[in-house]
Amino acid sequence: MLFGEKSNESIQQLISEAKTYLDLQKDYIRLEMTEKLTILLSTLILVLIMVVLGMVALFYFSFTLAYVLAPFVGGLMVSFGLITLFLILVILFIYYKRERLIVSPMVNFLAKIFLKESEKEKEDQIVNATINEDDTTNQE
Repeated sequence: MLFGEKSNESIQQLISEAKTYLDLQKDYIRLEMTEKLTILLSTLILVLIMVVLGMVALFYFSFTLAYVLAPFVGGLMVSFGLITLFLILVILFIYYKRERLIVSPMVNFLAKIFLKESEKEKEDQIVNATINEDDTTNQE
């Protein structure tokens, strides 16, 4: 009987520890996802601000360039046309190179955020397991 009661207590304690462990893992995953989403959203906001400011700067630069080119190309309308043509060519270039210029860097960035951390965690777990093994061998 005494052995059965000890086993029951051990099993209950094991279940309690497992529940605690799962709750801690759930909290840890929430914290990790919060951190990663914060990095992602802050980067997105930064890129959005930079794009908007870049567009404003490009707008004013193209007007300045149009007025500077006007005397050399035969008028303001021709200079605006040349700048428009140049910008359309830039847009087409970016469109055809979008995989290399946009998609690949974005995939690499997201992989770095969401996957590289798990590799670091695995390395930490290996180190902790090695330390624990060393501790148990030293105690014996």
